[in-house]
Amino acid sequence: MTASRHLVFASHNSNKTEEIRAILGSDFVLDDLNDIGCHEEIPEPYEALEDNALAKARFVYNKYGKDCFADDTGLKVEALNGRPGVQSARYAGPAKDSDANMAKLLDELQGKTNRKARFRTVIALIVEGKEHLFEGIINGTIAEKPFGKEGFGYDPIFIPEGYNQTFGVLDAAIKNRISHRFAAIKKLADFLQ
Repeated sequence: MTASRHLVFASHNSNKTEEIRAILGSDFVLDDLNDIGCHEEIPEPYEALEDNALAKARFVYNKYGKDCFADDTGLKVEALNGRPGVQSARYAGPAKDSDANMAKLLDELQGKTNRKARFRTVIALIVEGKEHLFEGIINGTIAEKPFGKEGFGYDPIFIPEGYNQTFGVLDAAIKNRISHRFAAIKKLADFLQ
């Protein structure tokens, strides 16, 4: 394989793109939707992470003809019967407002002692027309209130198993070694190499 493989990440989220670039390292040149001039919001209408990830990857591959991958991530909270799950990004509404999502989640957990949760990421990769799926999971708990400004999304309230600080406090290098996204991206990178 050549030293720098070119891939498109089917996302407009620059925070995710930077996190994935850091995980992949110099073996890959990674563009996101902004880089290829795609400003459309790709629908994620499905109830399964796999289906949403595949839909986004297929959209990019079919429209732009580029090898690409897409992810979908859900935070499942045990005491909330697995919510917010596939609706994690839009839990408090269509605006994808992380602060509102965390506030709603913390409000629903008030008075509950079970704060077990897990992040699950599914990545759909399309290379030369062939589809592949990769999964990453990390278990943890939900903090009583947000801590830290690192990361994005639910990071300030998610405490990964084996740690006593949220992803919002932990150094990005630590998060990138243990996260659900890292586990899935590592499988993708290993597969491509």
